[in-house]
Amino acid sequence: MADNPDIPMENGANGAGEEMAGEGVPFMIGAQYIKDLSFENPRGIETLTAIQQNPDVSVDVSTNAHAIGEEGMFEVSVFIRAEAAVDANPVFIVELTYAGVVQVSGVAEEEVKPVVLIEGPRHLFPFARSIVSNAVRDGGFPPLLINPIDFAALYIEQHVDSEGSDI
Repeated sequence: MADNPDIPMENGANGAGEEMAGEGVPFMIGAQYIKDLSFENPRGIETLTAIQQNPDVSVDVSTNAHAIGEEGMFEVSVFIRAEAAVDANPVFIVELTYAGVVQVSGVAEEEVKPVVLIEGPRHLFPFARSIVSNAVRDGGFPPLLINPIDFAALYIEQHVDSEGSDI
């Protein structure tokens, strides 16, 4: 890999995937994992053979976080629920809770909650989106491609002036 003078290398990072030390890096994601995944095809083969039109699909996304272990460590969760229906008859329901461990350091105390609940989900979402798409496809339907989410707007809607998380 050629050295790029525009990208500073700190704390011995070698540019080949080695993570920089926690100091100086305000936001890092550690482990990522599926906490819960459910796919339902309530009408079974009847649904697969009877669909002649595109179903109406509703997608709900919410986020949450809570402090874990040492100071500055949080578990961030993205919950996605998608339901498809034709003429008010359910076609499929998929629910996913996807989580990651986030470390925040060097951020003013009043900025920790927005950083965790905006940047955490923003980094986790592409993985969660892929899992949902694959689950729907593996359930016998065309993949469900969820549009990008504005996590800043979602944060304001869900967490400003509320107790939506315990950060």
